[in-house]
Amino acid sequence: MVRKSQSSAEIVENTSHQRMSDIAYKRLLEGLFSRKIAAGSFVSQASLVETLDVPVQPLRDALRVLEAEGVLAVHPRSGIEFLKPDLELARSTYQFRTIIERAAARHCATAGDASYFALVIKEHEDLIKVIESGAFGDDVLAETERLEHRLHDGMLDTLNNLLVTTTARRLKNYVQLIRLERIITPPLILQSLNEHLAILDGIIKRDEKAAEAALAAHFQASLQRILGMF
Repeated sequence: MVRKSQSSAEIVENTSHQRMSDIAYKRLLEGLFSRKIAAGSFVSQASLVETLDVPVQPLRDALRVLEAEGVLAVHPRSGIEFLKPDLELARSTYQFRTIIERAAARHCATAGDASYFALVIKEHEDLIKVIESGAFGDDVLAETERLEHRLHDGMLDTLNNLLVTTTARRLKNYVQLIRLERIITPPLILQSLNEHLAILDGIIKRDEKAAEAALAAHFQASLQRILGMF
């Protein structure tokens, strides 16, 4: 059977629809992470359309993706139930992250871009100096979050594995949800940044065992910090 090729108008329409679906996906997550949508809440589709200012169909597409990713559950004729992070989710998430990223840390220590990770070290050291000088605010929190992605995404990217990248995105959403109720303080940030530096030191020195051990220790410490929330 010969499939009819799409017209230019259809291609443009499909591209526009996909773009709106992507926007709806991002706005749903932003709504959760900004607490505009409460974790564990049960809301209607209509209220989400109004809250997020997105059309119904792109919202439905985004809801299907996030349901597959485990962030929410769609109950027909009832509403949308958002995930409520708990102790078991925290343990499972960090166990899974450890399995994936231990492999990434080892790989980085043998094949990672030394210049990239040297720059990440410098950025960590600069932020530590800023915090130790007494500065603390939204800019410090934003830079802390950026460096979190710089290290962990940088390691995962070296694996060049689409399945790992997709799984890591799902886990990252869980981590952000789990951390919503956590109180962030300068000592906690400094502790995490120094744990990052231990991982980076192993990578730069091409020491697989040291990088892997530091990564495992970092996640164990992170989990213990989070468990104190429950």
